[in-house]
Amino acid sequence: MTNFKFLRGPLCVALAAVLLLGACSAKKKEYVERPVETLYNEAMDFMLAKNYGEATEKFDEVERQHPYSQWANKAQLMGAYSYYLSNRYDDAIVSLDRFIQLHPTSRDVPYAFYLKGLSYYEQISDVARDQKMTELALSTLDDLVKRYPKSKYARDAKVKLDLTRDHLAGKEMEIGRYYHNKRQYLAAINRFKSVIDKFQTTTHVPEALHRLTEAYLAFGLKDEARKTAAVLGHNFPGSEWYLDSYKIMGNKVASPNIEPESPWYKVW
Repeated sequence: MTNFKFLRGPLCVALAAVLLLGACSAKKKEYVERPVETLYNEAMDFMLAKNYGEATEKFDEVERQHPYSQWANKAQLMGAYSYYLSNRYDDAIVSLDRFIQLHPTSRDVPYAFYLKGLSYYEQISDVARDQKMTELALSTLDDLVKRYPKSKYARDAKVKLDLTRDHLAGKEMEIGRYYHNKRQYLAAINRFKSVIDKFQTTTHVPEALHRLTEAYLAFGLKDEARKTAAVLGHNFPGSEWYLDSYKIMGNKVASPNIEPESPWYKVW
């Protein structure tokens, strides 16, 4: 009786290990090659059902089982799109970079650039935070427009480019205001000038001109302040920012009907 009890523990452990190995063997799936159309259609069904995890696995399986078929190229793109739809933007970007590298002459490359740009665009954060994703979105979408200006994705890319530029200008304005409030006027001037020089088509330019006028005055550069206010009045005569500049400059600001001495972006 004593010997039986002594052996009972080790025997149970050994038996459990055997059963566990048997269960693992039973669960291991055999590799079965399936028709490419079947795999692709299953992946599409999962994606349409918003089961994006299963969809990406099926699209990956298409590429593994049929790497040299035309379906493999489509599966790569659709897998990236599934990542995008499930907000897995980093995975989408990795997949799209791989597609662009492997198939540089594919007619689907413009779409790959567009989807990559969207993956960055969706991650744009508030202007109070780091704008790395905004810069990457700008770079990718700009690359798409320059490389494939006639593609059907270029038009929407241009719209989003304007929005990203406006966002980056907003970040520069926020930093400029911060420096101005801290009375670090030279640093503020550089930020406001950056908005005017780099983001001339954005909605932030009128305010940037006004803030630049304020900063010049505070820094003791009255002539520069007068020129900047004149530029603001000439280009945005009905702007609230021009009215504010007029108030702080008094009769020293030029009339908005008078042509400035040179193009507004070259006054300083």
